[in-house]
Amino acid sequence: MSLEQREQSECERASRVLPPTPNPEPAPARVEARREHFLGEIDRQTRSRASRMALRPSRRWGLVVGTAVAAAASVVVLSFGSASPDAPSDVPPASAASVELLEKAALAAGTTPQTKVRAGQYTYVRTVGHTSVLSETAAGEMELLREDEGMEQWTSVDGSEPTLQRKGGNDNLLPGTAGGGNLNSPTYNFLAALPAEPDALLKRIREDVEKNHGAGSDSTTGPDQEAFVTIGDLLRNGATPPETTAALYRAAALISGVDVVSDAVDAAGRHGVAVARTHDGERTEWIFDKSTARLLGERTVLVEDNAWGKAGTVASSVALIDSGIVDVAGQTP
Repeated sequence: MSLEQREQSECERASRVLPPTPNPEPAPARVEARREHFLGEIDRQTRSRASRMALRPSRRWGLVVGTAVAAAASVVVLSFGSASPDAPSDVPPASAASVELLEKAALAAGTTPQTKVRAGQYTYVRTVGHTSVLSETAAGEMELLREDEGMEQWTSVDGSEPTLQRKGGNDNLLPGTAGGGNLNSPTYNFLAALPAEPDALLKRIREDVEKNHGAGSDSTTGPDQEAFVTIGDLLRNGATPPETTAALYRAAALISGVDVVSDAVDAAGRHGVAVARTHDGERTEWIFDKSTARLLGERTVLVEDNAWGKAGTVASSVALIDSGIVDVAGQTP
């Protein structure tokens, strides 16, 4: 298939699965910039593939040991992303459909009214969902279980106060975030200070994940997948500044291997269209409302049979139900 035919096919696919534009279409300059990036990625990867000589390492699974749930029983939490780091030459650039959907989501986020945030306030988020765990019974057998991930959380906008987490009817106070936050424990103020330019933002995220998931590390995820997962975690944070949210969506469009799933269901049972990335038999999906391009939630789906389940199994799923800025921990918007 020629490049022109591929572009036409991608555009036709996008028109079938994407929501109508809830805001003005992207400026011509931005569309052309995305097109140049797309074509540049194709050229770069074609040249890399031609010179590739090394084979990818064999696949291996990683487990994280968790807290015991019963006497003589231990829990193992599913560690999503579990084999060799991404090999860019093996992964195609983000599809035209995914770039268009992410741009629509960015436009929707960018036109959201900016909330004036004051010191002493909290971001609030309420989620429902589950993750998968393996439990070793007293008889020594392994049993796959679902662990509830539904909760409410109040996080100090500058990280100076403890975080209140309400889960299963119980309230827990978690430590605040020293230094005002980071990519693993973001606060509103930290997110607001991130670069608003997509390339600079992705560079900032890549620099962080490269330390733990780059060349020479024992990471089984790889920097591209980890960057995609990190952006997803930041988007699910709750009340993220609109400008930052828009930049995160546009940064995700620069990651190779991103595509679209035309129908996905979040943990609340809502159908939407998803931006997704597949890595080692697991597809991470960000699910959007088809009419508004608003983020509904995220899930991980197995695309290959493995120890964790059959292909098609939803290994984890978290839906965003409510979020906002409040004055006091325990208060809702």
